[in-house]
Amino acid sequence: MANQTRSVSSTSPARRTQSGARGGRNRADRLTSRHADRNHRGGGPRRGRPHKSHRVLKWTLALLGLVLVAGAAAFAYLYLTTEIIPPEKQALAQKTTVYYADGTTPIGTYANQNREIINCAVLPKYVGNAVVASENRTFYKDNGIDLKGISRALLNNVTKGTRQGGSTITQQYAERYYLGETTSYKGKLREAILSLKISRTEDKDTVLCNYLNTIYFGRGAYGIQAAAQNYFGKDAKDLTMPESAMLAGIIPAPTSWDPAVNPKQAESRFHRVLAIMEEDHYISHQDRAGAQMPQTIKYMPQNVYQGPNGYLLRMVRNELSSGKKAPFTADDLDTGGYRIITTIQKDKQDLMFQVASPSTGNKHLPPTLQIGGLSVDPKTGAIISLYAGDDYLTHQLNNVDQATFQVGSTMKAYTLLGAIQDGVSLNTVFNGNSPRTFSSVGKSVANAGNVSYGYINLYSAFANSVNTVFMDLGEHVTSRKIAQVAHTAGITGKIDDTTTFDTLGVDALTVYDVTQGYATLANGGQRPKLHLVAQVKDAKDQELYTAAIQSDQVFNAEQVALLQKAMTTTVQRGTASYARSLGRPIAGKTGTANDQTAISFIGFTPSLLTTFAIWNQGQDGSALKVPDRYQNDFYTVQLFTQYMKSALGNSPIERFPDAEDHGKVGGPEGNWGSGSWKSSNSYRPNRGYSYAPQQRYQRQNSEQGQSGSGSGSGAGTGGGTENDSNSGTVEGGDKGSTQGNSEGEPSQQ
Repeated sequence: MANQTRSVSSTSPARRTQSGARGGRNRADRLTSRHADRNHRGGGPRRGRPHKSHRVLKWTLALLGLVLVAGAAAFAYLYLTTEIIPPEKQALAQKTTVYYADGTTPIGTYANQNREIINCAVLPKYVGNAVVASENRTFYKDNGIDLKGISRALLNNVTKGTRQGGSTITQQYAERYYLGETTSYKGKLREAILSLKISRTEDKDTVLCNYLNTIYFGRGAYGIQAAAQNYFGKDAKDLTMPESAMLAGIIPAPTSWDPAVNPKQAESRFHRVLAIMEEDHYISHQDRAGAQMPQTIKYMPQNVYQGPNGYLLRMVRNELSSGKKAPFTADDLDTGGYRIITTIQKDKQDLMFQVASPSTGNKHLPPTLQIGGLSVDPKTGAIISLYAGDDYLTHQLNNVDQATFQVGSTMKAYTLLGAIQDGVSLNTVFNGNSPRTFSSVGKSVANAGNVSYGYINLYSAFANSVNTVFMDLGEHVTSRKIAQVAHTAGITGKIDDTTTFDTLGVDALTVYDVTQGYATLANGGQRPKLHLVAQVKDAKDQELYTAAIQSDQVFNAEQVALLQKAMTTTVQRGTASYARSLGRPIAGKTGTANDQTAISFIGFTPSLLTTFAIWNQGQDGSALKVPDRYQNDFYTVQLFTQYMKSALGNSPIERFPDAEDHGKVGGPEGNWGSGSWKSSNSYRPNRGYSYAPQQRYQRQNSEQGQSGSGSGSGAGTGGGTENDSNSGTVEGGDKGSTQGNSEGEPSQQ
């Protein structure tokens, strides 16, 4: 212990200093190894590091200074060069114009601008107060800019693609001047600068007056004067307090919240404005308690919707502004100054009107007869032309996407596709005699004209639209699957999936709906989305919206090809043989409604699908029988042929894909139909028969008495389930010639 003590005490100061230096270097080395490279001597941190940090800091501060100076200079430049436009010259609401597919020929415009600049001194005080209460309660206190509102709107506009304006009245006024640009950073900056300049150079009463003179109130009315006239039939100076509150309440969405459109929402907004006006001491409690929701006058649509183009304008409007995911609002379309380019081809649209309209040619159609027509490209879903009526202002029920008709045997295509999916060969033979009783419905069902076709395969049954065969087939496929196949194809309307009668088309659908379904069948099982709008551009030709062209493969392409092969028999030798004059492969299906109240035909080539339907509707809305002459001649097939002849012109002839039938005769269990052994006894019509409408009934009546093999298709009554004798005279043979071989597969034209 003494030696150890002595050893420690004998250590010299120099030695301790040297040891401490080594320890210090070791600590420095450890620190340096963590934070910096060692110098060439292995010592501490490199010399000069503090000077480099100072240089970085200086450069950073210099750059920040330059940015601030540049920003201030830019702001000053924009502030000085931003002009405050008087309301009478402000380009706040350019007309939105809708064009044909060429992008240059106009179809029409939205919202003819109805506005009149007035001196706000004549307005009752409560007019402006109601607007302030509804839109900007702090209007008289703020500086015209809501920075939080600008940030929120800019974030929504840029990230979500929505058009959200400023929150103050001053900002809203400025936003309308730069309408269409405020979804960009630049637009929001210019809006803020203009708002600031307005608030610094104009008093609040002037700003409010300009706002009242330029704001859009719906019904084509810009400014408070036009709004007073369009909603109440009076001048703005004569508005009552409740009327002012109602108008102020609907400002955020005037088209959608118009009391004539949404009375519940309009009244809710009305009471909200009154509550704020009382709270902010603009009116007394007695004033609020005595205020009743005012009655508006009936608004007549402007003549921009006059004529057949009115239907196009309405359909474009609905496509772009209806639904939660709509890219625009109705007010956007009224005030945005957009260029909307549709898929409608003007020459085809003119052709469709010439063919379908009762007012063209020497048609002499009954005034109660309604016609709907729609032609589309099944590959893209683009609507090429349509006929919805002659004049939107006199007949606002659109015959394409609103009016419904009983679709009849057009539903048989989905039954046949369901059978193909179940592995049934189309050479399977069924009993086509009439009438027959079916356990699934407990009723007797007849073919059109009660014609018996004997034992025929599914090709002949489809060509001649034989009810008894398809009721039999439907019992195997099941009504639920028939409806499911139709909905998968794109039909959105209600289909009764609880009865086998759905194969005969007892449900009422629109022309648009049935066309959507058949477009999938024409497109090889790929379901396109029908659409009317191709593009939307702003006033500066910048693209705002482009239709998404997409097709989902919902059916097996080979199975659909086999269905298409069967569907060509309708034209080759069946109920639509009049269309053979087109001289090219056409697939399709005819349909006749219950009690003969409607007839239709949907036909297509691989690139063009067209639907025509006619129905007879009484003035009281009741369904009337279509006159015999239009049924006997199957008028819709004639319309189709006339349209397609010119629409197709000299275009190359397209053929449907080759198809092979991999199904089993008799179905999976061999118990569908009668197998193939009875095909030698099947119905054999006269192969030399050609389409002659005036001879059809005469020929049918002369052959109906032949047992087991009727040789004509009768005058169907379509889709019905029964008649007084409890044997449903539902559409089966439709009307048309019946040619072809019923024993084997048809040869493809």
